[in-house]
Amino acid sequence: MSNGPVDPRWPRLLSLAVHEFRTPITVVAGYIRMLLKDRAGALNEQQRRLLEEAEKSCGRLAGLVSEMSDLASLEAGTVPLPRTKVDLPAVLAEAVTGLPPLTDREIRVELQVTDGTATVLGDATRLRAAFLAILSCLRRELVTSDVLLVQHTVTSLQRDAMCVVSIGDADGIAKMAAEGPGGLGLFDEWRGGCGLSLGIACRTFSAHGGGIWSPADGTKSAALVRVPLHS
Repeated sequence: MSNGPVDPRWPRLLSLAVHEFRTPITVVAGYIRMLLKDRAGALNEQQRRLLEEAEKSCGRLAGLVSEMSDLASLEAGTVPLPRTKVDLPAVLAEAVTGLPPLTDREIRVELQVTDGTATVLGDATRLRAAFLAILSCLRRELVTSDVLLVQHTVTSLQRDAMCVVSIGDADGIAKMAAEGPGGLGLFDEWRGGCGLSLGIACRTFSAHGGGIWSPADGTKSAALVRVPLHS
């Protein structure tokens, strides 16, 4: 997550890239759909399989362009965020439930809530998507354990009540607790295989008056999120 003001050229560049990418992707996807419907003649099994894979790749590209558009809006500060009361532990539970199963191994995600009711002001849908992105990434990065802990607590930081969500294995969470609020490092949002979802998540937390951090030693499988508690 970057420090300091955003260069106004950055969101404009992203918006321009979205416009330039979206049209050719739409055209290619349309022609692939036409071919799959045998508009240009019957397909054999191998041709259909190859086109189906191409269609999936077009879908992934379209998803990236959509994320790029969202990121540009968040960077520019033009995303309207509803200021409604959100039950953060419930949002966390929904994010945990929404995690798709891993194909190569089994990681259990364990939600631990010490404060049963914790309300924040914001956009429940965006917060859920942000936590889902972070959980998906950290679960993939976890190699030291087969359990990913998600701990929710409420604490005070400079007289402000904050919802704190610590994510990682037991060692990673203990490390962040020992480092304290001032000892944490910036969360690495630019990781391969995650699209732009981590960048969107970081800016979503910032837009809600909070933020996300990682252990100072650069551990990638742990993170700490803070969001202001609504009194």
